[in-house]
Amino acid sequence: MNTMTHKGYTARIEFDERDNIFVGRILGLRTMISFHAETVAGLRAEFKTSIEEFLRDCKEEGVRPEKPASGKLMLRVPPEVHGAALVAAQAAGKSLNQWATEALEEATHG
Repeated sequence: MNTMTHKGYTARIEFDERDNIFVGRILGLRTMISFHAETVAGLRAEFKTSIEEFLRDCKEEGVRPEKPASGKLMLRVPPEVHGAALVAAQAAGKSLNQWATEALEEATHG
């Protein structure tokens, strides 16, 4: 997946072969924000403009801008997975939170 980031927001980037344009969509928000351009430089500028407009609209409406993630994550997993993760964390001398954070970082950043 190709992405761009700006001010903590991430956009997924695709190429629309039919229209010969790059298309971006900001991820992790309930509001759907998309943008497009014919060049990568143009797409980056449109992405930044989209974020700035989103933040300005939030300010004008008096609402806190939604962030893609709060840092709190609640998972429901089968008891046997929970138990195995707990044992793996303890064996590594870590809390389950520390161990899971490292596992998620490794899975998402390779």
